[in-house]
Amino acid sequence: MFKYLCKRIGRSLLTLVIILIIVFSLLRLMPIEGYFPNYEKMTPQQIQVGLREMGLTDPLPQQIVRFFGDLLKGDLGTSRIYRANVPVSEVLADKVPISIKLGVLSMLVSLCLGIPLGALMARYKFRFFDKLGTLFIICIEAVPAAIYFLYIQLYGTELLDVGLLFDAGNPRCWILPVFSMSLYNISFYGMWLRRYMVDESNKDYVKLARAKGVSESGVMFKHIFRNAFVPLAQYIPTAFLNTVIGSIYIESLYSIPGMGGLLVTVVKKHDNTMVQGIVLLYACVGVIGLLLGDLLMVLFDPRISLGKKEGDR
Repeated sequence: MFKYLCKRIGRSLLTLVIILIIVFSLLRLMPIEGYFPNYEKMTPQQIQVGLREMGLTDPLPQQIVRFFGDLLKGDLGTSRIYRANVPVSEVLADKVPISIKLGVLSMLVSLCLGIPLGALMARYKFRFFDKLGTLFIICIEAVPAAIYFLYIQLYGTELLDVGLLFDAGNPRCWILPVFSMSLYNISFYGMWLRRYMVDESNKDYVKLARAKGVSESGVMFKHIFRNAFVPLAQYIPTAFLNTVIGSIYIESLYSIPGMGGLLVTVVKKHDNTMVQGIVLLYACVGVIGLLLGDLLMVLFDPRISLGKKEGDR
């Protein structure tokens, strides 16, 4: 197990390095306006002096080495456009807690609704509840999210009597963004848990339990559900990343001062250093989510050995 963790952490760090090198290199192809707030008023000589002071005239490999050296010191760079001469870490410190709170709340809602949905659909397979749940999943998967997000905002704000602008101090203002962000994960958990439970229900140990006289509810939730939840568990940390990424549109829609709205703003303003810092944060969450997903599988099913090569998983 320890050996496996060391390998996975090493691969994760390598993945982060590759992602950052690619993003860093691509941002160097962007217009240089993203480094000067008063670009239109500057002369070519002033621009060259500014680029030289920031080290942007050095060869690309030298810039990459310097970037990783600063990164190891906790320096993500300095915003040039969004907040002139303000460290990126300081800007993110104000935005990250809001996005994390939004993501955690939406994940809790999706787990509390999606898992019972999938379990009940499997329990009442081909009956009314299963068909109703299937209709919900089809609608969420087939209809573009932007459409039902707009309808939720249009009618939800009137129903809850809240404004279009987000107010963190008003608990009712959290309801619509959290509900909107949780819809996809609710359908995801419901769809896959139903599938896994239906697959498990045809196995020999389930037939044996039924032959012993175990009630259908006992078979479904004490035997089938426990085994069907194991492959689903690995997607929970990754789903958190998907939730945070999905907040890009939600936060812009409700004017939430979080990471999603910030990313849209800095991309529009060509603040390359800010974009670089946000991508780094998203990449870290994604890689850590994949690692935690494997560990969750071992936690829920001790029979899984991540350190072996024989295909135990």
